[in-house]
Amino acid sequence: MKKHNFSAGPCILPENVFKKASEAIINFNDLDLSLLEISHRSKDFVEVMDRATSLAIELLGLQGKGYKALFLQGGASLQFLMVAYNLLNKKAAYLNTGTWSSKAIKEAKPFGELIEVASSKDANFNYIPKGYEIPSDADYFHTTSNNTIFGTSIKSFPETAVPMVCDMSSDIFSRQMDFSKFDLIYAGAQKNMGPAGATLVVIKEDILGNVERQIPSMLDYKIHIDKESMFNTPPVFAVYVSMLTLEWLKDLGGISAIEKINEQKAALIYDEIDRNPLFKGFAAVEDRSFMNATFNLVDDAHASTFDTMWKEARINGLNGHRSVGGYRASMYNAMPIASVQALVDVMQELERKA
Repeated sequence: MKKHNFSAGPCILPENVFKKASEAIINFNDLDLSLLEISHRSKDFVEVMDRATSLAIELLGLQGKGYKALFLQGGASLQFLMVAYNLLNKKAAYLNTGTWSSKAIKEAKPFGELIEVASSKDANFNYIPKGYEIPSDADYFHTTSNNTIFGTSIKSFPETAVPMVCDMSSDIFSRQMDFSKFDLIYAGAQKNMGPAGATLVVIKEDILGNVERQIPSMLDYKIHIDKESMFNTPPVFAVYVSMLTLEWLKDLGGISAIEKINEQKAALIYDEIDRNPLFKGFAAVEDRSFMNATFNLVDDAHASTFDTMWKEARINGLNGHRSVGGYRASMYNAMPIASVQALVDVMQELERKA
């Protein structure tokens, strides 16, 4: 029996995706060849790439709106650099909501003036700043939609006249919104879409070509668009599994359907955190993430017992990040509600024993 996997990433994926992916490793498309050994320029894989990119655009509701989808490498960490290389001419605005925002700011600083419009560092990033102003002369505004480490999520994005860039690595395809508000979205696949190795970038083409610097070919979005994600050998397996996951999501009913399920899972765990006197939530209630629930024990004297109990219940990956401590339940799209219930059962059992 598979464990209840609350790991923050690489993360849980749908069971049928694992099955189809494993079959493709042995014999892909009845070619009597493994997916891992076919040419990335073969007709069979080009169809995979085309399907994956078109599904991404379709699920985000961006067809016919001037967007291109790319599957690149280097994770969101490389996107911190690529965004600045391609978009930062003189000045950029950043909202700092945690570790990944801070890293994005660090990578962009050598390219121009950085304006940190607001930060929640004063409270160890347990809330989302609000009421800030975005400079009208900024080349772009950068934010992070969901913060895996601290368990916070932006519920309402600002209206801005400048291009908006968003790191959606940990909540991509998990909740419905007007994605056309964003001019560039990037997301490492390994938190909600596929295995480590692929990074989805969805970009509105008309924001490119405004910087004065020469961009290295490997870091140039225009080149990757022109080459249809094939400028260099793409991460074939990671793209294929991402395609399977996007097909699974479409068959389920798309983002609106999974959002309802994610709301149910989040309500189940947060209701228990708030009800159970042995636990307390870390993130501000109004900013709680549906993907990553962070919480602590009120009394650490119960830690040893609780840790033993959840491990015996075949729960995996519940330890919180060292920046926060305590516990973190990551509930990505493929997480069944039964797994969340298994965790709640353990929390309630601890209460009975205390």
